Amino acid sequence: MSTTQSERLRELLEPLVSSQGLDLEEIAVDAVGRKRVLRVVVDSDTGADLDRIADVSRALSAKLDETDAMGSAEYTLEVGTPGAERLLTQHRHYLRATGRLVRFQLTGDDELVARITGVDDEGLDVEVPGVKGRRPTTRRLAFDDIARARVQVEFNRKDDASDKKNDKKEEEA
Repeated sequence: MSTTQSERLRELLEPLVSSQGLDLEEIAVDAVGRKRVLRVVVDSDTGADLDRIADVSRALSAKLDETDAMGSAEYTLEVGTPGAERLLTQHRHYLRATGRLVRFQLTGDDELVARITGVDDEGLDVEVPGVKGRRPTTRRLAFDDIARARVQVEFNRKDDASDKKNDKKEEEA
């Protein structure tokens, strides 16, 4: 039987989140002054827009109101998605990050920043950006070789810039 409040909440809420077509990524209960905050993080392969988050938030709130899972003390429910620099911990996270730039902390204390180009059951194919005019190189990473991986925010992705230039040229033609 589950012993922690987070585990009990996960057992209660995960089926409801799944029924909305989302994955329950994280549950955290934090004390903020006299109140508590229940943070629920959801996601899906296609993302979670505001309407889906609002729907699941209402469903979770109703379920929590009908049970005593949070006890009698006041709490605030916050439902959201993983941040832009999400930590990759499960196979589905790597699949969703295909095409994204990721900072890998490898088990041998090496660090690597590379773009995920493919994911299978054993590991990842990545493209390591070239340095000083050199071409990018491909590399294979086994899941066992990855200690930690976090998506990186890209403000000026080169692929995006070249696409915009091509779009502008087409408009002028």
